[in-house]
Amino acid sequence: MTKALYPGSFDPVTNGHLDIATRASQLFEQLVVGVYDIPQKNLMFTTAERVNLMKKAVAHLLNVSVQPYSGLTVTFAQKIGAKALVRGLRMSSDFEREFEMALMNKQLAPDVELVCLMSSLDYQFLSSSLLKEVTSLGGVIHDMVPPHVVTALKKKLKL
Repeated sequence: MTKALYPGSFDPVTNGHLDIATRASQLFEQLVVGVYDIPQKNLMFTTAERVNLMKKAVAHLLNVSVQPYSGLTVTFAQKIGAKALVRGLRMSSDFEREFEMALMNKQLAPDVELVCLMSSLDYQFLSSSLLKEVTSLGGVIHDMVPPHVVTALKKKLKL
């Protein structure tokens, strides 16, 4: 059984993240979405909230599970038996960062491969940080995140 890990902070999950998870779920027998617990990063949602938002977003994908983790991503991948890391690429700057991380990860865990999926055109511009800013300024994001995330963002921002 081929298992892959799709790691990220997902603060919050976007339709771009969901697109990558959906497409990866068709490539692998099992996909684990790893929600990274990053205490040093300024996050809007707690790890538990991000896990719950993601679980609801991928509930329709029967071969996808969601787990929080901390520490090195490749160590978590090995712990859960994942043979591949899945990453989404939006633009050339994403490629440069992912390439750098891939080389380091290959040194740390030679048995874990990197699979990069190009973002769909509809989501090339989309980022969680941009969504939070647009929402806080009253912008409409209904086409960019699952409906339950719109509600969670508005509640968190007290809108």
